[in-house]
Amino acid sequence: MSTKKKALRIFIVTLILAIVLGLGYLILRLTGLWENLNSVEKLQALILEFGFWGRVIFVCLQFLQVTFIPIPSPILIVAGSLIYGPFEAGLLSIAGILLGSALAFFLGRVFGKKLVVYMVGKEAEKKWRTFLTNCKYTFVLMMILPFFPDDILCMVAGLTEMSWTFFMVTQLITRPISIFLVSYLSSGTVIPYHGWGLVVWAVIIVCSLTLLYLSSKYHEQIENFIKNIFNKKEDKKT
Repeated sequence: MSTKKKALRIFIVTLILAIVLGLGYLILRLTGLWENLNSVEKLQALILEFGFWGRVIFVCLQFLQVTFIPIPSPILIVAGSLIYGPFEAGLLSIAGILLGSALAFFLGRVFGKKLVVYMVGKEAEKKWRTFLTNCKYTFVLMMILPFFPDDILCMVAGLTEMSWTFFMVTQLITRPISIFLVSYLSSGTVIPYHGWGLVVWAVIIVCSLTLLYLSSKYHEQIENFIKNIFNKKEDKKT
């Protein structure tokens, strides 16, 4: 591809993204969503005001939160579960987050390091790019655990040699698991927030923190273990 064609493609993509972001920001401002992004109760009330179209807004918010708006995904999932129930909220969240993750990876892959540094910061870009370059398969585990910055990881992954196929397969496998876990657990229908549920919640928190510690300390061993599994499957195919 010639330099002119490449420059034209980047310009067109940038223009489209600018228009989408501009419209998204304008809609968030006009509807009042922007001022209430970090409150489950306020988000719930605002989404309910739009009736059926609240589902479309919910999916759009999940799409935008991966890269452009400062709102943790669990807050949206919890708000959605209270409105639509854990199953429907889970499906809507999967649709929005998968699209947002693909866009984040696309931005990193097409626009490169400068844009990623601008959006996530120089230190975060360097830290996670180095990690993902050396621990590609650990990325699968990181996308399941709720403690890692999914939005940053998806964008930085675009800077590495990770293929589109590996990235999207990882998203298709891990996102439904993590989203439905948050959706059903946060609803309080599976594990209540009182009585015996408090004991179970304490165990879940301790186990989650333990997994976070182990995945951080033994990431090289985890990477080699997962890599060996993939290599064995490829050897069987050949």
